[in-house]
Amino acid sequence: MNLQTRIPIKKKSNTLIAYTSKILLLGSCFSENIGNQLSYFKFQSNQNPFGILFHPKAIETLITKAINQERYTEKDLTFNNERWHCFDAHSNMSSVDKKELLVNLNAALVQTKKQLEEATHVIITLGTSWVYRFIETAAIVANCHKIPQKKFLKELLSVDEVSESLDRSIALLKMLNVDVSVTLTVSPVRHLKDGFIENTRSKAHLIAGIHNVVDPINNIHYFPSYEIVMDELRGYRFYNEDMIHPNKTAISYIWEKFVGAWFTEASQITMQEIELIQKGISHRPFNENSEQHQQFLKNLALKQKAIIQKHSFISF
Repeated sequence: MNLQTRIPIKKKSNTLIAYTSKILLLGSCFSENIGNQLSYFKFQSNQNPFGILFHPKAIETLITKAINQERYTEKDLTFNNERWHCFDAHSNMSSVDKKELLVNLNAALVQTKKQLEEATHVIITLGTSWVYRFIETAAIVANCHKIPQKKFLKELLSVDEVSESLDRSIALLKMLNVDVSVTLTVSPVRHLKDGFIENTRSKAHLIAGIHNVVDPINNIHYFPSYEIVMDELRGYRFYNEDMIHPNKTAISYIWEKFVGAWFTEASQITMQEIELIQKGISHRPFNENSEQHQQFLKNLALKQKAIIQKHSFISF
């Protein structure tokens, strides 16, 4: 008896993720969930230098400014609730010190360009196609920073606008780094503050827009994280208490699907070895001075040394 609908996921035939890969994740909070898993398993990965970005226009702005080596100045900042903000970045970049914010923003741009140049894989997670346009400048923002909503116009990006934004971002990436593999996915987190129907329209525009640009021959792929949650994990037992965000079980399930389709077999073996080490590091003994625990620590150190000898960039 089959009690679950399964999403068929074909294993990629090229550019699988290995421990030699360099991975940059951009986009909504779901990219951070996957990014945290990559960090746990000690892959060479970075995520969201500008903080969480929810829509394709915000990601396009970051990629464009980074690759074109643009710089932020005081005119790009706004002051609200006793903090300085940048409309292109998440609030976790904001600061009470204007100069500090500018230093951090410009350092993040330099860092982003370097990561895009070196990346073997860029993973972009889109959360919404609803955007806010700041009336004073007519510019679409990444984050409103709790500035009164009357100062913004709310718009829904069309399917074509989603596709065109992604096309521009990917074209810039490929000009900088022709061999980079781009994976696009849609966050399963529902943006219910927009409304139930509005959220469905938003996700539909993202999915349709992404599939206009997916091109496996040119290394532009789609991973169905949204569909896995909607169709394989249909029960509320896979959500946090807010009934909106997938819980740890759901994230782990999607991660396993991702690894099975996108990672080399050799990397999966190394991941198992690293997980044993990570569990050993987090182990809390009853008696730290016991002979048994001291032997456990020696064995753990030998395992760490063996991994580091194979992958010198790893540290525990």
